[in-house]
Amino acid sequence: MNKKDVNWNDLQLFIAVARTGGLSAASRVTGKSPATLGRRMLSLEHDLGAELFARHDKGYELLSAGRKLLEELQSVEASLDKLVTPASQSHRPLIKISAGTWTTMHLLAHIDTLSGSPQDCLIRFVTSEKVLDISHREVVIGFRNQRPMEDNLVCRKLGRVEFAPYGTKDAPQRWIKVIAETPSAKWISKHSAAEVFVEVSSPRNSLDLALAGRGVALLPTFIGDTEETLTRQGSIIEELSHDQWLVTHHEDRYLPEVRRLIKRLNEVIDS
Repeated sequence: MNKKDVNWNDLQLFIAVARTGGLSAASRVTGKSPATLGRRMLSLEHDLGAELFARHDKGYELLSAGRKLLEELQSVEASLDKLVTPASQSHRPLIKISAGTWTTMHLLAHIDTLSGSPQDCLIRFVTSEKVLDISHREVVIGFRNQRPMEDNLVCRKLGRVEFAPYGTKDAPQRWIKVIAETPSAKWISKHSAAEVFVEVSSPRNSLDLALAGRGVALLPTFIGDTEETLTRQGSIIEELSHDQWLVTHHEDRYLPEVRRLIKRLNEVIDS
């Protein structure tokens, strides 16, 4: 076969599998899932027209063709790294997180913890009340109010999210409504449309108006309870309570930078 047909990224992965002797160990080195590594090694063998490994329950054993390839690659490994590494090790990997306004506000209050010390990733917050597509890598990590149904996504259930009305001590009893396709906005439209004083397109503006004493906003308790000038103007609205889920792609969760960030996100949410 023509050498130009070889996937050079597969050669780098081959070095890791050959040196560690198995997919699971190589996964920890490369950040790729064992399933992905297995597919890439089969593809490399196909491209080279040679069997590189003897596959056993306990690992991958190099055959003569595999040992010869490893020897050849080791002599040019430094040059190969420059060709196949997409970014310098000094660069911080970008990780996109999607979350609604309120969850994003909570996470931003802990941005130093999430970014690491020293900072080892660049976090891009994609604030949206809509569900973004993790399967097609629109974002890497997402916060959702329902368990995902896609087979290629993995998730962890976080805490329970509850909503209640909030206002200042002397706030007039009139609603500040957010125009959005969210359960909380729909609840106000269904139960208290006549008491709406003003409508805003940004959830953050409803909090701003409540803090200014202009009316009552329907807020998650993890936001409302942290504002010293706001008090609950009624009970928790049970029909709006829901579980929150931390979601990512099943392959991306093996990336070292994603694993680290997920761990920090869990610590922040659980604190």
